[in-house]
Amino acid sequence: MMGAMLVPSWLESLLSTTFFSVCHTHKDAPRNECNMYCLDCRGTAFCFYCQSSRHKEHLVIQIRRSSYHDVVRVAEIQNFLEISGVQTYVINSARVLFLNERPQPKNGKGVSAQACEVCGRSLLDSFRFCSLGCKLAGIKKNGDASFILNAVERREGMTRRLSPKAEEELREGSQHGTSPPPPHNSRRRKGIPHRAPFGS
Repeated sequence: MMGAMLVPSWLESLLSTTFFSVCHTHKDAPRNECNMYCLDCRGTAFCFYCQSSRHKEHLVIQIRRSSYHDVVRVAEIQNFLEISGVQTYVINSARVLFLNERPQPKNGKGVSAQACEVCGRSLLDSFRFCSLGCKLAGIKKNGDASFILNAVERREGMTRRLSPKAEEELREGSQHGTSPPPPHNSRRRKGIPHRAPFGS
């Protein structure tokens, strides 16, 4: 039987941390947003420069923004936490999941029969929770059975792609230092074309 050790001691601290404030120590630096979290120290969020100086040898994850909500890349968090059953999305070619519950969309289209076990938000397929926060709440309510791996949940290809509008909102958040914007595929002209002079 699985024990309480499956819930890391840093998880609640991570979920209650406020990100993307300006770092007081490096407020004049270009990359001064506090979007890093140390799993060893379990303190407040910090910026890129604080990581280099105070958390160089620590386990650190980077938090990003999507539609004004905090997300973390699956590739980073799955090394430290069992995330099965949590809805994932693909943003800028990277799989992410939301840290906390989000407000329900008004007049949402295409309501799904599958819903988050905690907040009732519509989900895809066999996902059980809309965020890490809801999964933690579900574990507290139902016990550690929520952490048992489900073969269906581990299938590949169950990630949901965000709508073009949501991806645009992520790009807008990226301009505030959360993550680099995607490359543009459009071709631009190098300059104004000039005709060769007429020969005499």
